[in-house]
Amino acid sequence: MRIGIWAGIVAVLWLPTILVAQDLRLGQKTYERYCAACHGVDASGNGPMRPVLALAPPDLRVLAQTNRGAFPLARVVRQIDGRDPMVAHGEPMPVYGDFFEGRDVVLKIDEGAQIKTSRRMVDLLAYLQSLQTR
Repeated sequence: MRIGIWAGIVAVLWLPTILVAQDLRLGQKTYERYCAACHGVDASGNGPMRPVLALAPPDLRVLAQTNRGAFPLARVVRQIDGRDPMVAHGEPMPVYGDFFEGRDVVLKIDEGAQIKTSRRMVDLLAYLQSLQTR
């Protein structure tokens, strides 16, 4: 009986980190503030900083299309939060500091695997996913 009670308590404590609602509005505001300068307001890769970058920023509207129709969630998280440094930057992408750092939300990714990230990242991901071309 004690095991059942503890399992229930653990499940209740764990659920909020997995079942997090995404906020497109906050994701869009985050995008406009931190991403649009390079990727463009329309996410086409034609932001005002493009001419001074070593490599052109990608068109974020076609991430799923160029990944066999599936939004590359884990890859995007790792590139934005700095776990996978960007060659074009010579360092982790968030040159704007630790804004996207955090491990308070767990997202399910490929084949049931999970990745921990921040609430801000979850909202940004929701916005980027909403921009994908069909």
